[in-house]
Amino acid sequence: MELSSKKRIFADYLWNNPTRKIDNYKLKIKSHIPNAVTCCNLLSGCVATTFAFEGDFHRAFLFIIIGALFDFFDGMTARLFQVSSPIGKELDSLADLVTFGLAPAAMVHTYMKLELSPANGELFLNSISVALNANSAALNANFPFLIAIILVFLPFLLTAFSALRLARFNLDERQTSSFIGLPTPANALFWGALFYNGKINTFESGINPADGASCASQFLSSNSSFLIIVALVLLFSWLLVSPIPMFSLKFHNFSWKENRVRYLFLAVSVLLLILLGIPGFAAIIGWYIVLSLLSKALVKQNKP
Repeated sequence: MELSSKKRIFADYLWNNPTRKIDNYKLKIKSHIPNAVTCCNLLSGCVATTFAFEGDFHRAFLFIIIGALFDFFDGMTARLFQVSSPIGKELDSLADLVTFGLAPAAMVHTYMKLELSPANGELFLNSISVALNANSAALNANFPFLIAIILVFLPFLLTAFSALRLARFNLDERQTSSFIGLPTPANALFWGALFYNGKINTFESGINPADGASCASQFLSSNSSFLIIVALVLLFSWLLVSPIPMFSLKFHNFSWKENRVRYLFLAVSVLLLILLGIPGFAAIIGWYIVLSLLSKALVKQNKP
């Protein structure tokens, strides 16, 4: 029998069996639900990034949290409907890159930019133009400001290393029940919580393009928090792709012996949230990293 004849018979069968047609429609709808939830994660990340560039860190963090919830539910719906697919896996990574890689980097970049040039972003960009178009003598005089410019754009290393981590995660079969390196949602929660109550120093005028060098030099020497943020950006960029094993919060059972690290983490996390409120999420991620390192050390000691 020819292939076209087989297709015609099958089409006639479906047409004459409406129940089967309805089941096929339901299956098609179910197959798109997880991807729709993942797209909601992506949209949340886009909104968070927009608020981050505007300096609205409260709303940026809110939409990062919303994106994290969608990220949780897309995997749940895929398992519930048993419709996981390769395209869903790739789409999930792309959404995570925006929500947990670009949005937090935009928050850090905006904070550092406004700390350096509090008046407005346009003045900061004008200062860059003046510094880069100056002659060699003026360029040497503006060298501290050029260093400050590089530092302000440094946070986007978080985006690059998040992309590298997500690409590795899709290919690494060892990360089914635990993680190797810092998960991107943990990175986003740390930075979002860190700047949730961040206050920008508001002056009537920011950097004057004519004296940008002296202003930047004075700022970098007097504002240690700026340099601490730079150090944290470098540290977290490395943690994203580090070989450090980190535990997951997936419970296969509720026994104390197999989940004592998770129970300890959750208990201290609740305490930190009670004491610190929303900014406590940054402390929780720090506690997560420390506990992962401690649990790795304990495992090594217990090995014969």
